[in-house]
Amino acid sequence: MSLKGKTIGFGLTGSHCTHDEVLPQMQRLVDQGARVIPILSYTVANVDSKFGDAADWKQKILEITGETPLMTIQEVEPIGPSGLLDCYTIAPMTGNSLARLANALTDGPVLMAAKAMMRNHRPVVLAISTNDALGLNAPNLATLLAAKDIYFVPFGQDAPEKKPKSMVARMDLISQTIEAAIEGKQLQPMLVEKYRYLST
Repeated sequence: MSLKGKTIGFGLTGSHCTHDEVLPQMQRLVDQGARVIPILSYTVANVDSKFGDAADWKQKILEITGETPLMTIQEVEPIGPSGLLDCYTIAPMTGNSLARLANALTDGPVLMAAKAMMRNHRPVVLAISTNDALGLNAPNLATLLAAKDIYFVPFGQDAPEKKPKSMVARMDLISQTIEAAIEGKQLQPMLVEKYRYLST
């Protein structure tokens, strides 16, 4: 299917090291003809890190989408009643946000937007980036895997020797996952190699 004419919400959380990988996928959605509404967590909106200043990230996102990022609960709350979005993706989605969504906590704009979508049974696509997906966050991951209206960008271990509990989504599959989710399907296979692991 085509994403032309679709309105896609794009939530970003504080896995700052992944933003350089994610923003080209935001551009890809725009290039496919979608309107992209960016939604930033408080961390993304306010925290400067070694991966870049918050103001610079916001400017890049504005230039890609032509949309001023939504950064407060009040700004995103109307998403539910208005039916604004055809699909909503969170990329990257940190372990912190994963745990909060799995436990129905909506204490920020990114998660409030997810709640707004789920109340209307509209698709929510998650692109995880977390060091403890196979650790303390494993029960939360399992909860969301079984949840209605939630779809996952295919993911896998990114550094199995150094970080055996870490899993990261294949960000280059975001648009394909969104297309499938709009049709009510999970893109398969969902468990993939993030980086090929070769033993010596």
